Amino acid sequence: MTFSRWFIVPLAALTVFSAHAADKLRIGVVPGAYADSINVAAKEAKAQGIDVDVVEFTDWTTPNVAVDSGDLDINYFQHQPFLDNAIQKNGYKLASAGTGILANVGLYSLKHKDISQVPEGGKVGIANDPVNQGRGLLLLQKVGLIKLKDAVGFLGTLDDIVENPKKLSFVEVEGPQLVRITGDVDIAQGYPHFIVAAKAFDPSSGLAYSGIEDARFSIQFVVKSERTQDPVIQKFVQIYQSSDAVKADIHRAFSNDNRLYTLAWIKQ
Repeated sequence: MTFSRWFIVPLAALTVFSAHAADKLRIGVVPGAYADSINVAAKEAKAQGIDVDVVEFTDWTTPNVAVDSGDLDINYFQHQPFLDNAIQKNGYKLASAGTGILANVGLYSLKHKDISQVPEGGKVGIANDPVNQGRGLLLLQKVGLIKLKDAVGFLGTLDDIVENPKKLSFVEVEGPQLVRITGDVDIAQGYPHFIVAAKAFDPSSGLAYSGIEDARFSIQFVVKSERTQDPVIQKFVQIYQSSDAVKADIHRAFSNDNRLYTLAWIKQ
């Protein structure tokens, strides 16, 4: 008789438990400001019924593969032009569910104090992916080191350089690894949040910066296309965007320097 009660009581208890079970999200990030701010938001989300598992990656390919396959619910590391290029190249069914940090890009040197000191035949470190490489090349053009074909914009590649008066050579690496090679080249494209995370050198020491107001390069909360309005995902995005603790951590992660980032979801 006791055996039959085990079928009645636990089933009722299971129904009650599932009604109050926490929602769950797996979010892929890269180390630095993005990972740190997501971890802060995850703590606040837990208090509001969402258990968040934060997974760190060291490359810019795997996080999209993982969301597209369903292994992650969200990734948070890329801007819209990068995502558009990844979708076009790989056929991912991905889309943005919300906007995050707009990070500046700089040109850094541990050998020279001014752009004019970059020597003939100098080495330049630059991102190896199409969109971020184009962004770095635009900045190199802005400071007069190269000239690109007309109208290539942020999709420019090394093949689009039409003038290179100093005969510079280029070392292409994954964006997060640029900080590691800055000391080995004359000048390198750099991301302040990665520099802060690596504690390699002063992130505010850039010789030049891109326009921080350029909202198209804001980091996006990327999900499977059919989940952009998923209520749990949207709740987490809202927690992130409204949290004072998240904002404070972002400011810390960008070396307490307002020149290096903006909160792109807030109207300026």
